[in-house]
Amino acid sequence: MTEYTAPTDDIKFLIDDVLDYYGHYQKYPSYEEATPDMVEMIITECAKFCETELAPLNQSGDKEGCHLKDGKVTTPAGFKEAYQNFVDGGWQGLSHPVEYGGQGLPPSIGLIRTEMLGTANWSWSMYPGLSLGAMDTLIRHGSDSQKNTYLPKLTEGVWSGTMCLTEAQCGSDLGRIRCKAEPQEDGSYSITGSKIFISAGDHDLTENIIHIVLARLPGAPKGTRGISLFMVPKILVNEDSSLGEPNSVSCGALEEKMGIKASSTVLLNFDGARGYLIGEENNGLEYMFTYMNNARLGTAMQGVCSAELAYQISLPYVKERLSMRSLSGKKFPDMDADPIIVHPDVRKMLLTQKAISEGGRAMIYYAGKIVDDMEQCGDEQEREALNDKLGFLTPILKGFLTEVGFESANLGIQVLGGHGYTKEWGLEQIVRDTRVATLYEGTTGIQGLDLLGRKMLMERGKTLKSFANEIMGFCKDHSLISSDPHKLRMHKFIWPLSKAVFNWQRYSLQIASRARKDRDLIGSASVEYLMYSGYITMAYLWAMMAQKANEEIAKKPDNIDFYRAKVRTAEFYFERIFPRIKTLSKTMMAKPRSLMRITSEQF
Repeated sequence: MTEYTAPTDDIKFLIDDVLDYYGHYQKYPSYEEATPDMVEMIITECAKFCETELAPLNQSGDKEGCHLKDGKVTTPAGFKEAYQNFVDGGWQGLSHPVEYGGQGLPPSIGLIRTEMLGTANWSWSMYPGLSLGAMDTLIRHGSDSQKNTYLPKLTEGVWSGTMCLTEAQCGSDLGRIRCKAEPQEDGSYSITGSKIFISAGDHDLTENIIHIVLARLPGAPKGTRGISLFMVPKILVNEDSSLGEPNSVSCGALEEKMGIKASSTVLLNFDGARGYLIGEENNGLEYMFTYMNNARLGTAMQGVCSAELAYQISLPYVKERLSMRSLSGKKFPDMDADPIIVHPDVRKMLLTQKAISEGGRAMIYYAGKIVDDMEQCGDEQEREALNDKLGFLTPILKGFLTEVGFESANLGIQVLGGHGYTKEWGLEQIVRDTRVATLYEGTTGIQGLDLLGRKMLMERGKTLKSFANEIMGFCKDHSLISSDPHKLRMHKFIWPLSKAVFNWQRYSLQIASRARKDRDLIGSASVEYLMYSGYITMAYLWAMMAQKANEEIAKKPDNIDFYRAKVRTAEFYFERIFPRIKTLSKTMMAKPRSLMRITSEQF
């Protein structure tokens, strides 16, 4: 059985020292209850729940999977009991409004909860995770009546939510959806069509499931401009929020997947199901992006979760597994062989996992502060700037972190060798579970096109310039301008980071200029550009962590080795991982000629 230990020291280092969550919370009266004692209690209790209740169900849930019988899905043994304990603990409404039964804490605290749930048991975590996006969509775009009727139950967790976008003939190209919505005399709509790949689309954990569905009204414009958003409950809801008759929504199939087998992914049929319009007609895609961006941050977290769990499995193994002797001489002469942690190649793989999990966590927690600011911001212009920044970072987080998280999971198998390939240790499950993270909520290619095509070129690099200025400001503040020993220690991070940020802007301008003559350049460069951007963003956060760790080391605390490990991991990242941007810069700046000259028949 795989075990999970919540990385509470790493989490506290980020929120206490690096990102100053508590100073951030003090800016907003609404967050006054997010005190250090309160957050400490939340982290401790959530860690206990994840370690003792969710982690033990991870492998058993994968082995059993979900079951479909008579159109109803049941989850693996233990899932329902764990979910009820989750509801009883009030975990679902942690960061949602008090007026609907939530605790009103900052969204950034919700991200901490999401990380621990996801690392302990990603399949289980998808059930409450899908509900979060449904709740946010209703909060931002639903009517007062819809909010008052549905949000209290969703916030409590006794109802859950889904996102119904994909159809058999279209994935990310949502302009091609065919699901129809016919207006009814009572103000509702009759929804007809099928949706595929619906995560948590049917299960036995909650008494009702609220589907958020994209569909077309009669006479709607073609393409994405003619899509509306509807709320379709599995069981109809009375005016007093009590449950009525079953709606005409049925589960047609349960997908047999490569991974996340304990998470139900289903085909849903809407056969004249009663639905309710959310917001205005034909604005559905705009509203759905509330859900999609929430889901993309959650999916980005899966990359961090897979890297963290793979590292936690790899670390004790390399300290116990004996094989050969160190090339520089025996390290454990009393043993038959040295533990494999003495071998440089094993250390390289282990440090890669560590650098990615800790660096990725920092990236998402950094984004969490932006989400907080957006929620509390009263100035429309400032809110728009925050939204642009989060929109710029979202494809980087989703695309980059899922790719490197998958790399980390594969490295775990390599570290364990033959043991990693067997089911016993759980690493092959992590690889299977996290493979889908690079696909759903938009593939890495889609994220790259979003970043380069929309967020950079269409916006003329405005947000990139702002973010680059922020990083360069950090570099300036910690550059070597005196004999200050602290700044001397930071020079190894500041110089390569500032150089990379300068080139990031230069390459972006060059791509924009060349793309005017050759539009295929955008598609050929987009994934490399995304990964290039991801490595720079992670370097920024590792530089921030190194800077804070050096400050703590100067104080000579009792846990000084914890901070030294941070600095040494940062050194590894800058020396062994960050140089990948050199190759990426070559490939993303290459002309697309070699891609496009070969004809379809020549493949």
